Amino acid sequence: MRVFLTGGTGAIGPATVRALRDKGHEVRAVARSDEKAAQLRAQGAEPIAVDLFDGDAVKAAVDGCDAVLHLATHVPPLRKMASKDAWSEHNRLRTTASVILIDAALATGATTFVKESVTFSYPDGGDAWIDEATPPDESIAMLHPTLEGERMVDRFTAEGGRGVVLRFGSFYGPTARGVDEALRLARWRLSMVAGKPDGYVSSIHTDDVAGAAVSALDAPAGDYNVIENEPTTRREYLDAFSEAFGLRRLRPMPKWLTKLTAGSGAEAVIRSQRVSNKKLRDATGWSPRYASVREGWPAVARAREVGRA
Repeated sequence: MRVFLTGGTGAIGPATVRALRDKGHEVRAVARSDEKAAQLRAQGAEPIAVDLFDGDAVKAAVDGCDAVLHLATHVPPLRKMASKDAWSEHNRLRTTASVILIDAALATGATTFVKESVTFSYPDGGDAWIDEATPPDESIAMLHPTLEGERMVDRFTAEGGRGVVLRFGSFYGPTARGVDEALRLARWRLSMVAGKPDGYVSSIHTDDVAGAAVSALDAPAGDYNVIENEPTTRREYLDAFSEAFGLRRLRPMPKWLTKLTAGSGAEAVIRSQRVSNKKLRDATGWSPRYASVREGWPAVARAREVGRA
């Protein structure tokens, strides 16, 4: 299959390109600089410079591809997350760029459209399992572009294609920027994890995100959660992180600091969300390499040590 990929040079990009190539797919990926283009070529992908908000240019770039895998995001750094303006580019990628890419895919005959989303829009479930049948909570304005983007994929399916939405949990991994931010906060025994210690946090290693994205090319149309097999409580999550990096025991981010850093999205990140990945596993046979952060965080710490060697 020939795949048009956005987000191919971001946090999950290199692993996704590698996973696609390992499965024999041809990859045409967006590159916004010569350096990024060289990175893609080294992985066996075809780089293409295109403005994702230019409809004619996107149509030309997608032409000849069987599938579009839209993983591009622009999440602001922690210090800017409370600013609505800082999310502008991210929201345009989830909405405006999605419309343009769907139009291009339909016009050029692509049969599959896969789009990233997040699990944060689910309501607080306590210790109960949450699956795709659980309706999202529409009350948080910051998440409206995310939900709007999900609904756009329905049009691709309605017009004869196969539209897939992947709802990712919280990323962690050697290429995730949040790891550096978390290590900086740890100097003050603080963390990026907010909410009650006994509440659940659902996360996913960046390498496992890549595997799920590739498996989605064969999934039936619909929404799928991309989460580890065993979501942990926040206390367990923080202990696994601390132990992996040899840190003193960390505390969840206090509520006042959560509001300061997350702004209107604070409510979403303090919920307890024990999210199930069963639907994607059953549909495609995908399974994460790291069943939980108890295995994943030590692997991240080892990978970072190798990278520094």
